[in-house]
Amino acid sequence: QVQLVESGGGLVQPGGSLRLSCTVSGIRFSILAMGWYRQAPGKQRELVARITRIGVTNYQDSVKGRFTIARDKRERTVYLQIDSLKPEDSAVYYCNVQAPGDYWGKGTLVTVSS
Repeated sequence: QVQLVESGGGLVQPGGSLRLSCTVSGIRFSILAMGWYRQAPGKQRELVARITRIGVTNYQDSVKGRFTIARDKRERTVYLQIDSLKPEDSAVYYCNVQAPGDYWGKGTLVTVSS
């Protein structure tokens, strides 16, 4: 059974930082890409950052320079370092894995508020 478990969300003040983690288990095939999406209330889910199997990364324009995606060598954990947080970054952040198949975690809530 495939499982993606996110952690690291929470309440943080504007300008603060968080590090999100997503641990993947149960995928037998090579992972093609790992990514983070987010969904704010009343809005569609959107791509935040993505890293491919060969290490190519791409970011949503609004987070470039503030967010950094990385993964461990075994490609079973993906991280999202979030710096200089803004209130508009508040959302549920979801981990996504593309393998043969598309898999999602249950999400971790990030709230940016003073």
